[in-house]
Amino acid sequence: MSAQSAALILASGSRYRSQLLDRLQLDHAVDPADIDESPQPGEPHPALALRLARAKAQAVAARHADAWVLGSDQVASLGQQQLGKPGTRERAAEQLRACSGKTVVFYTSACLLRGEQCWEYLDTTRVRFRSLTDADIHAYLDAEDALDCAGSFKSEGLGVSLISSMQTEDPTALIGLPLIALSARLRALDLLG
Repeated sequence: MSAQSAALILASGSRYRSQLLDRLQLDHAVDPADIDESPQPGEPHPALALRLARAKAQAVAARHADAWVLGSDQVASLGQQQLGKPGTRERAAEQLRACSGKTVVFYTSACLLRGEQCWEYLDTTRVRFRSLTDADIHAYLDAEDALDCAGSFKSEGLGVSLISSMQTEDPTALIGLPLIALSARLRALDLLG
């Protein structure tokens, strides 16, 4: 679907977010936002996630005035440290070692806007990693490609075996979009049946 004819535009190049929208059987176009995602000095992780979702939606909405635009972001927090997408196997192994036996908090934000209408949402998911050996970490990284995932694991795949518990209101938020809250909002806007 072209961005010009779409009723909903996803302001992200994330295949995970697009696949989540596909679960809702929602026609959408993808138009990734190109913004600076650097945190501001002293910016709390939840505020960063919300700001980036809004900035992505605003950047893409400027190109598509009549469409609803969905921006989203996720920030993984190990204490005060932000865990980004590792990009390499070595960084992924380092992240998983750091997460071993600890709780990582994932802040997943969504911003849906058109014109002056704006809806924002923030999901907080707490993931407790079990104690991981180097053998556990390397076996996981051999089996599943998670180099483009904050925290270096996929809860929807084999990565679930790395954790001992998860506290969340919406398990899809950990994958990239809080579908429960988002689908309720889309129904309220008559964009979803």
